[in-house]
Amino acid sequence: MTTIDTTTMNTKGIRRLRIRHVTSVAYAQPAASSHNEVRMTPLTLPGQTTLDARVTVNPTTPTWSYWDYWGTQVTGFDLMDPHAHLTITASSLVETQPPGPLPEAPPWLELTERTATSRLLEYTATTARTTIPAELLDRAREVAAGLDPHGTASAVSSLVADRVAYLPGATGVNTSAAEAWEQGAGVCQDIAHVTIALLRGLGLPTRYVSGYLHPEREAELHRPVAGQSHAWVEYWAGDWCGYDPTNRTRADESHVVVGRGRDYDDVTPHKGVYRGVAGGPPEVTVEFTRVA
Repeated sequence: MTTIDTTTMNTKGIRRLRIRHVTSVAYAQPAASSHNEVRMTPLTLPGQTTLDARVTVNPTTPTWSYWDYWGTQVTGFDLMDPHAHLTITASSLVETQPPGPLPEAPPWLELTERTATSRLLEYTATTARTTIPAELLDRAREVAAGLDPHGTASAVSSLVADRVAYLPGATGVNTSAAEAWEQGAGVCQDIAHVTIALLRGLGLPTRYVSGYLHPEREAELHRPVAGQSHAWVEYWAGDWCGYDPTNRTRADESHVVVGRGRDYDDVTPHKGVYRGVAGGPPEVTVEFTRVA
């Protein structure tokens, strides 16, 4: 996951980013077979165009792709012969633009009525990862009192960022929003989950976003930079609006969207099953190169 220095934000124009995301798995003993799905292909959206994208696998095997229920592109593949390792390489070239002005937020009553009669309702439900104590939601209500949806999103995001410090290694992939809040530390996945839990509790449809964030806003052209995957949120206030609570900023041209869902479980970059002896965790590297 990634955190950045926002003091030199560049929002002046279009940029192109080349991204290389490599996941390597080494088994304690050769796996007899494995079945996998990968969500690492950036989407084409208003403000973001995927110019090239491919997923390759070693050992070589056929892959297929489909769109899941939440609108994320999934690459699937099976390895039916014994294999001692697995390497997945996702490469993409993405063109991004600065975000436009925020939409005019509807009144809360209108937003509530629209949510109740559309798919927005799916983004107001509590999940296992976004369950929080009632007293925490009461605190969010206090900081958001009298604010419109945009103001609510900003105030609640600040509340979370003030409490949950960005600390790599402080949490695990299965940490819940309540656990991250209680210990006061986590990574961007945790900060996003807490923010989502509170905004949904206040009636604001909010979804989890998985993707990438270039760690250097003023990166030199054609110089590779090591980074990580990243997570932030989008809330609905007349349209979907991206906000990065870890970095206290709107999602902009340095953010690259790969998938959206209710929480991390809907957009896990790599998941699957294999038949064999349990091994260690996968090794993951992400490299960014700004080419324009």
